[in-house]
Amino acid sequence: MKTTTAAPATVKVWDPLVRVFHWSLVLSFAIAWISADEWQSLHESCGYIVIGLVLIRILWGLIGSRYARFAQFVRHPRIVIDYLQDIRHAREARHIGHNPAGGMMVVVLLGTLTLLCVSGWLGTTDRFWGEEWVEELHELIGNLVLLLVGLHLAGVLLASLRHRESLVRAMLTGRKRAPQPEDID
Repeated sequence: MKTTTAAPATVKVWDPLVRVFHWSLVLSFAIAWISADEWQSLHESCGYIVIGLVLIRILWGLIGSRYARFAQFVRHPRIVIDYLQDIRHAREARHIGHNPAGGMMVVVLLGTLTLLCVSGWLGTTDRFWGEEWVEELHELIGNLVLLLVGLHLAGVLLASLRHRESLVRAMLTGRKRAPQPEDID
């Protein structure tokens, strides 16, 4: 007799708006980064798309689905620090939504992307057109976003390995492995 193993149960975590936002932001930022200094109109268009996406995500963080809401994943700095210590000692709990470090990264990325877009827009105004310090600030913030993206990817990889589930797949499908008793929902 052939034995079949049932696929592990999953739960819906990331709604379509969160997933479309995430991958649209990735694409828009990447195109803006690549087009900087080469295709100014494409670069600026992508910047406007990025700020539009950020504003939609902020609204969705207030009124969206359970795991999309800031109230579900934005934690006090002490909780984030404690979670980072748990990571350091390989004892961090699995979270169904964003873990405290991931939640902090969402807030930091949204804030930094907002600053990036505002600094880019300032460089197009009559008052600040051609101002070297505005261009340098915009480039500095862009490099900071790139560093944060690298940290975000490292965190996704680490959490995926530690908890034996692909967070990239979860951001594509919207589903994660169902919670176990020790997991934090």
